[in-house]
Amino acid sequence: MAPPPPPDPDPTDDVAVVGDGDEAGDDTQEGDEDVLETWNEISPDQEMDFVTLGMFIIDETHHPPSLSLPPSLNIPGGAGTYSLLGARLFSPPPSLSATTSMILDCGSDFPPSAGAQIKTWQTSTIFRHDKARLTTRGWNGYDNPLDHSHRSFRYLTPKRRLTTGDLASLSPVLLTTKALHLICSPLRCQELVRGFLAARKKYYREVLGKEEDEYVRPVVVWEPVPDLCTPGELLNCTNTLPLVDVCSPNHAELAGFLGGSGVVDDGTGEVDAQAVEKGCEQLLASMPLQSYTLVVRAGEKGAYIARNGGRKRAGGGGSGKKRKKTVGHRGGLTAETDMEELFRGLVMMEGEDEGVVAREEIEVDEGVERWLPAYWTGEEGKGKVKDATGGGNTFLGGLGVALARGKGIEEAVGWGAVAASFAIEQVGMPELKGQGEEETWNGERVEERLKKYMERVGLPGEGGK
Repeated sequence: MAPPPPPDPDPTDDVAVVGDGDEAGDDTQEGDEDVLETWNEISPDQEMDFVTLGMFIIDETHHPPSLSLPPSLNIPGGAGTYSLLGARLFSPPPSLSATTSMILDCGSDFPPSAGAQIKTWQTSTIFRHDKARLTTRGWNGYDNPLDHSHRSFRYLTPKRRLTTGDLASLSPVLLTTKALHLICSPLRCQELVRGFLAARKKYYREVLGKEEDEYVRPVVVWEPVPDLCTPGELLNCTNTLPLVDVCSPNHAELAGFLGGSGVVDDGTGEVDAQAVEKGCEQLLASMPLQSYTLVVRAGEKGAYIARNGGRKRAGGGGSGKKRKKTVGHRGGLTAETDMEELFRGLVMMEGEDEGVVAREEIEVDEGVERWLPAYWTGEEGKGKVKDATGGGNTFLGGLGVALARGKGIEEAVGWGAVAASFAIEQVGMPELKGQGEEETWNGERVEERLKKYMERVGLPGEGGK
């Protein structure tokens, strides 16, 4: 079945969405019948570990022809909802679950059951109700004959994309999050990150009364929007890397930036692992002066971590000395880049003699090149995986909250792999039962599954605390 055309296409918008909440209008107080938009607020004292600017969508999912299944309708989904799920899996209530959040836009047709399900997660989600619009809905389907794992997406109703202004106006405490998840085009990512950092610094200064040296930068996890992973966007992509901590396309999206398909050309649709590795090498080679991290999600093959060696990003510690500002372009290299001035600006310290390189001050990252498998693989995996929708988004929610809590990139990818495993065992969201240490998802404790995975791949790690 061919997907319907999208209404009012906007190539700069997110391709995945998020949001859900209560029945439209149930937060409206008596006498407020004329108020179209209402929402709940978060305590200004709430600590935040993970926030996503992805949106909510009610999915209409058409399964691969090989499954011979009827479409699944009215399924809560979208990149924001699934990434929130990934973070929530490692955040049992009451204290940790409340550190995860998103803004869920609920239209006049929002189903009460979707809001009830998300509320059982006990997160700090904001449910924004708007009687004047419909809830965002979308079509998911598999229509790529060369890559049977590739899902297409189309909007069925108009969307409402989220901005930094939404965070600042609805609950400014969201600006203090330790990790921020974005799914958008390269240029929009640049806009969102710069806007978020400016608003965050203002909140630190004017509300929290923090000095500039007390400011802490969040971890930014960027998921490129599929429709704009094209060769024409490659330069924009490289110019976005300096603004984010992790860039995570899937194998097809990485290949799209470089003009390829990401799959083996034999009709099987199998992920081309060699192309993934080569693509990461090409992309990181264009950014040789600092360390950047790519995490390429490759379905049942797992995820490939590629971090080039180079200068580590400045952290909260250090000697307190300030480096000179780099003169010229901050992103990818161009023909106009003054290489002499660029290198000099990177290695010179204020107050040092001209021509002296402060070698002891430059901390070098040795880099990482490693495949980590998916949790469900082989014959066992074929029996467990029911629907891959949202698996990648859930992966990044798990990865993002792990980084927020101080885990290294390899361990964080392990969290992501385990998070994704719960998302793909059914159509829609996994089943939550129990409380506290007795909490299970699909009948299994997250900590136990994580322990099994970490032991299998030889990584340290123990649960979501």
